[in-house]
Amino acid sequence: MSFPAYGFDDDPAAMYQMLAARRGGVAKRFDEYYRCYPTVMMPGSEREHLNYGGKIIMPPSALEKLTRLHITYPMLFELINGQADKLTHAGVLEFVAEEGKVYLPNWMMKTIALEMGDIIQIKSTDLPSAALVKLQPQSVNFLDISDPKAVLEKAFRDFSTLTKGDIFSFSYNDTIYDVAVLEVKPTSDKMGVSMLETDVSVDFAAPVGYKEPTSTRGSGTSTPRSVHGVPTGGMLHNQGTMAQSINYDAIAPSSSAAAAGTRAVSSNFLLGGQKLNSKKGSKAPTPKASTPVAGHSTNHPLSQPIRRTNGPQPLRLAPNQLFFGYEIKPVKTQADKDKENAEAAQPHFAGQGNTLRGGVKRKGETKEEKPEVEKKAEGTGTAGRRLDGRKT
Repeated sequence: MSFPAYGFDDDPAAMYQMLAARRGGVAKRFDEYYRCYPTVMMPGSEREHLNYGGKIIMPPSALEKLTRLHITYPMLFELINGQADKLTHAGVLEFVAEEGKVYLPNWMMKTIALEMGDIIQIKSTDLPSAALVKLQPQSVNFLDISDPKAVLEKAFRDFSTLTKGDIFSFSYNDTIYDVAVLEVKPTSDKMGVSMLETDVSVDFAAPVGYKEPTSTRGSGTSTPRSVHGVPTGGMLHNQGTMAQSINYDAIAPSSSAAAAGTRAVSSNFLLGGQKLNSKKGSKAPTPKASTPVAGHSTNHPLSQPIRRTNGPQPLRLAPNQLFFGYEIKPVKTQADKDKENAEAAQPHFAGQGNTLRGGVKRKGETKEEKPEVEKKAEGTGTAGRRLDGRKT
C-alpha cells in the first residue's frame, strides 16, 4: 500500500506515528521508528569515544515523549531490526540528534545487521541487574592486557546493557578489542541485563584462534636436552638443583671459598709475569721489523678470554622461578649474648714471657768464668814476651 499524497513511501516512521494518533490511544511504553546512522556521522566536533560504548543518541522529541509516559531512570531501550529479525539493548546518552534520526555505535549496527539509513524500531524496556557475564575475546591480542578485568571494568562505565550475542568494541592503549557476549545471568526471554549500579562477575572463554601450548615430556633421564641458540641473559640451568647450578657452596656467607673466589675473579694479574730486563747471557729476542710485509698482518691476534669457574656464578633463573637457598641465621638469645660478654671480659695476654736465646740468665755466671781462665794461664808455665824486649 502506498500513500503518495503524504510521502509515506520515503518515511515509514511518519506513517506509524500517524496511525497511532488516529487510534487516539497513548502507548503505554515508548515505541518509535527512526533512521539509524553511526556516531561518526554526528554533526559538530568529532567524538570518537561514542563509538566504543553501549549508548545511543536520540532526538529531543524522544525525551519529551519519555517524560510524558513517566518513564524514569534508568532509561533502557530495545533496538529491533525487523527485516533481519535481530535485536539488542542500549541506553541513551544524549537527546541532541536531528528529528527522525538516531546515532548508534558502529559495533551495535553490525550486531543487528543495520546499514546506514535503515529503519530501526526502539522500545522502552526493563532489564534485570547483571550478576554474571561470560565473554570471549575475538583475538589473541586480548592476552596482551595485563589486567583484563580492571580494563573491562573501566570500559563497562560506558555501557548500560549487555545482550547475549552482542560483539561489542572498546579501546585500550590505542588498540581496538572486540569481545563477544556468550552468556548473561540472570537469564530471561529478553536475553539482556543491565550494567548500571550492580556487581558483576566476569568469566572469560579462550580467545578466538588461541591454541593451548603443547607440553613436551622428557624421557625420565637426567640427560639435558639439546638447546638451539642461547636465550637472552645466558643459558638457563636445567640439570641438578639450583644450588648446584649457581655454585652456591662458593658464594655462601659461611664458606671460606667465597673470599678466595672473589679475589680470584677481581684480580687482574692471572697470567704469567715477564721480566723487563733479561739475565746476563740470555739470548734476547730478535726485534721484528716495523715495516709491514706483504701478505702478513701487523695486528696482534686477539687472545681468547679465560673462563673463570672458581668464583660465584651468575644467578640466571627460568621465568616464574625463585631461589630461596640462602642460609638462615637465628636470632641471638639472651644466653648467647651473656656468653659473648663473658668471653670478652677475660684477659687476652695471660702467658709466660720467653727470651730470644731460649734460656734464663743467672746471676754470678760471669764471676765464676774468670777464675777458670786464670788457672789455665798458670798451668802453662810460660811467661809472655814484649815486642820491645823488656821483661814483663
